[in-house]
Amino acid sequence: MFIVSLTYIKELDIVESYLQEHVDYLKEQYAKGFFMASGRKVPRTGGVILSNIKDKEELMDVLKKDPFYKNEVAQYDIIEFVPSMTSKELDFLTL
Repeated sequence: MFIVSLTYIKELDIVESYLQEHVDYLKEQYAKGFFMASGRKVPRTGGVILSNIKDKEELMDVLKKDPFYKNEVAQYDIIEFVPSMTSKELDFLTL
């Protein structure tokens, strides 16, 4: 499992110009079962994606399709982790 932290490296007006394409991309990844949660950072300096893709290389292949990535709007920091404890609602995440 991965946490992907996006940090905008362009002005918000440029981010906004790619936002709908980015949302469409996210919806596509949800439909494929690759993403579990996503949203904006507060303050609005980027976003966060929770991905259940098992392999970092595969995740990078998916992220490279993001309009934010392709248009160099955001920097991507990836944290891999293995959930070992969760709330009851998220028990399915533990191995």
